[in-house]
Amino acid sequence: MRIRSARRAAIVATVFAACLLSCSADTDDTPQGAGTRAAPRSPSAPAPADTGARETPAAPAAAASPGPELVRDAFAGLQATLDDTCTPGAGDCAYFLGRVHEELMGLDAAMKADPKGPGHFPEPLAWIKDLRTALGDDTSTENLEAHRTELIGVRDRINGWMQGHPDDYR
Repeated sequence: MRIRSARRAAIVATVFAACLLSCSADTDDTPQGAGTRAAPRSPSAPAPADTGARETPAAPAAAASPGPELVRDAFAGLQATLDDTCTPGAGDCAYFLGRVHEELMGLDAAMKADPKGPGHFPEPLAWIKDLRTALGDDTSTENLEAHRTELIGVRDRINGWMQGHPDDYR
């Protein structure tokens, strides 16, 4: 019995020591440019294995040059609302319709910024423009509920249109 207790104690001590070592180790596994700053080095110190890459400040992903991934990501956000619905007047409508509206506006911006140009997305952009005209500047819950059918209709039409253009979201 004492041997088992001693083994257990040794195992626990080993695990504890390993945890302490891993927590106190001075390593940084975070990739360069992922929001961390490299330690300053003196000008005379040799550069670490220079691969030709230069340190540049990390730019936000949205500031990167627009590409198909922006449309793809915006469309994925819109698709995430496909199985959702709400009951007008119920508390669930405020969030749901606000989210559908936000996803549509994000997709609109992504399509306009796409390198293929807004002319590549004529129908979806026209549908969103008509919706924007119908809503005006009022994105209150009451106004979104009043235009619930239009919001969901534009979402569903865009989903159908995008399904026919898989190169724009895959």
